[in-house]
Amino acid sequence: MSATSPTAIALLSGGLDSATAAALAIEAGDRVIGLSFDYGQRHRRELTAAAIVAAALALEEHLVIQVNLALWGGSALTDSRIPVPVDGPQDDGIPPTYVPGRNTVFIALGLSLAEARGAERLVLGVNAVDYSGYPDCRPDYLEAFQGLADLATKAGREGHGARLWAPLISWSKTEIVRQALRLGVPIADTWSCYSGGDQPCGRCDSCRIREAALIEAGRPDLTSRGGDGG
Repeated sequence: MSATSPTAIALLSGGLDSATAAALAIEAGDRVIGLSFDYGQRHRRELTAAAIVAAALALEEHLVIQVNLALWGGSALTDSRIPVPVDGPQDDGIPPTYVPGRNTVFIALGLSLAEARGAERLVLGVNAVDYSGYPDCRPDYLEAFQGLADLATKAGREGHGARLWAPLISWSKTEIVRQALRLGVPIADTWSCYSGGDQPCGRCDSCRIREAALIEAGRPDLTSRGGDGG
């Protein structure tokens, strides 16, 4: 990648979705800087996965910052007293694995970094098809946030603010797997199993959706080795 290539900031969780989105940005010709968050998550192995993915994709830089959302909990991912659902969706509501305001906080920080580095876009691995119903993974949310970003930053007011880019937003999980395979994403090293631990649980929404997609994509050998929450 040349020094004149456009810069992109990729929010890198350690999961398959964010890794694939970052790889797509690289394929598009961007110099990609990864940004990960230590937010007090129970499944902290994802931070190790993010570092492995950043190295495998040869990102220009990989930053990890701490924003301790576990201080107030409110999610099964940040509060050990709240059990992670392991038997599929229990109702039509938003599941307890939703972290209050998480993407809003992360995108805001990503936009700050993007403006400081002169990045043209902020790459997000959010998906609105095979997901758990989170409110901050939906097209209307991203559209509204883009409007806010254009008003909230100096770069936005001057007409050259970073664009929120969510290339996977309407893809099925199987299509994400297929694109990850094509792009050489280290799928076996991605991780976002909601239950955490040394091995993925294979029962949470994240694991079940990921494993079904891997099987459909013809790669059952990669099941039960990670998780996918983005």
